[in-house]
Amino acid sequence: MKYISNKSLILPFLNLFTSFGTIICCALPALFVSIGTGAALAGLISNVPQLVTLSKYKGEVFFIAGLFLLFTGIYQWRIRSAPCPTEPELARTCQRIRKINKYVYLLSLMFYLIGFFFAFLASKFFAT
Repeated sequence: MKYISNKSLILPFLNLFTSFGTIICCALPALFVSIGTGAALAGLISNVPQLVTLSKYKGEVFFIAGLFLLFTGIYQWRIRSAPCPTEPELARTCQRIRKINKYVYLLSLMFYLIGFFFAFLASKFFAT
């Protein structure tokens, strides 16, 4: 019987990747400009021109990342009380993976919320 599915291992890290994309697309450029390092932002964009494309489609990026967060959250909620194996070593591994997945999910959620703030809300708060 298989207790640890590949989905339970892959989903949280895929989630982290997409949420980190929201940081790269929107929060990092806003941070550079707000602390006065526009030259660093210009250098970053000249070295990674795909950032402009990501920023252009920030709505879609946030929508996809939000869907991943939603589906991963639902999945983790549903398996929260699923049984772990009775063998001691496998049981410890199962519990460790669940704990790591929870922290990765919370880190992904934090990245997403920071990116969302800088992409959609910060301009309203700091507009002069």
